[in-house]
Amino acid sequence: MTNTHFDTLIIGSGPGGEGAAMKLAKSGQRVAVVEQYARVGGGCIHWGTIPSKALRHAIQVVSDFRQNPLIEKAAAQIELDYPRLFRLVEQVIDHQVATRDADYERNHVTLIHGHARFVDGHTIEVSTPELGTECYTADSFVIATGSRPYRPDALDFTHPRILDSDSVLALRSTPSSMTIYGAGAIGCEYASIFCNLGVRVNLVNTRDRLLGFLDDEITDALSYHLREQGTVIRHNETFASVEQGDDGVVLHCESGKQFKSDVLLWANGRSGSTEGLNLNAIGIEPNHRGQIPVDDAFSTEVDNVYAVGDVVGPPALASASYDQGRFVGARIAGDDSSWRLITDIPHGIYTSPEISSLGRTERELTQARVPYEVGLARFANIARAQITGHTVGMLKLLFHRETLEILGIHCFGEQASEIVHIGQAIMTQKNGGNNLNYFSETTFNYPTMAEAYRIAALNGLNRIS
Repeated sequence: MTNTHFDTLIIGSGPGGEGAAMKLAKSGQRVAVVEQYARVGGGCIHWGTIPSKALRHAIQVVSDFRQNPLIEKAAAQIELDYPRLFRLVEQVIDHQVATRDADYERNHVTLIHGHARFVDGHTIEVSTPELGTECYTADSFVIATGSRPYRPDALDFTHPRILDSDSVLALRSTPSSMTIYGAGAIGCEYASIFCNLGVRVNLVNTRDRLLGFLDDEITDALSYHLREQGTVIRHNETFASVEQGDDGVVLHCESGKQFKSDVLLWANGRSGSTEGLNLNAIGIEPNHRGQIPVDDAFSTEVDNVYAVGDVVGPPALASASYDQGRFVGARIAGDDSSWRLITDIPHGIYTSPEISSLGRTERELTQARVPYEVGLARFANIARAQITGHTVGMLKLLFHRETLEILGIHCFGEQASEIVHIGQAIMTQKNGGNNLNYFSETTFNYPTMAEAYRIAALNGLNRIS
């Protein structure tokens, strides 16, 4: 058994762990990353963000071809199946892994593959079937182990017809029908993916509307288009039991409703991946969802142990996790900069069409009695959208009636997750720089989707003139 010392040891190679490792390595520290799987990248690259978004893009490309009048006859002959699509996804995953391997090597970060568990506040054991157990010590630790799908005991996830957002990627054929329980971001994204593959989808929501943290007008539009694509949506339903057989699975709800389909995709919540870390050995107790409590600086109850990313809970976004890792890396390295993480984080929901938002919603502003107005640009009226054929959607700017400060940006449609960042750059300006007039007085390339900001700004100014 060896005992090697590092300045900082990071557990997990997802976005949070990667961000911390790169920041610390560039600060001159001796850094190691422990990854329990054979390849780096964590759930983000292998089971979450990258696979689902790559699948969505591949399906969208074929859907666009089928709707193009120039090639619709040829495109109609394209047959898609889930396993074939996933082979394309694997190519993206391979490229992402290779990029990160090169980054770790170039920055002299030691990669250790195996399962880590704490021995004490400065020591971990890493075990592998091939090499046995080795000990490593460090001055500081960063826990970035991510999350996994929540699996209730009432469901048998060893049954081939009961899936979660990890195991759905291993489907060997395209099902004819699917019931998705849980209509959060993951449930809505997979509903969009599979209904565009021609699968009959039941989307069972435990709440009274989809994605309640978003603007109501945007989620109303999403509900409409999911239904147009063939998804059956049922709100305010609660799981009672599941009946599985060789020919299908039936979801029974407390309301008495039953949903029979080829497969059930359970997409109701995630848990922090803390099992097996032996955190009680260092005095850390995760909550009932396996998440580690931290303060605003991502410090745990143990002075030299930090936690970042999905394992600490919301917002549970790859983008935020990476920044949290860099932030903690700066603290450990003794960086005296005044850098603070932003509180308004853009959300991207990769349905078809996709959604992105930043800042407050109409509901929140109304409840807070803020005098606001709305500026709206509909994609159907934008030349670039007409050229590309992506005319479904809108850009919605919420701004203060008196100061013209932008309070919220909500976008629904093709490239929404890219478009939102134009507004973000202005919305985050200080000393009066956040002002709707920036968009009304700026010249945009024509035709572009960015022009939507000018149209929305002028629309909003017309409402208060």
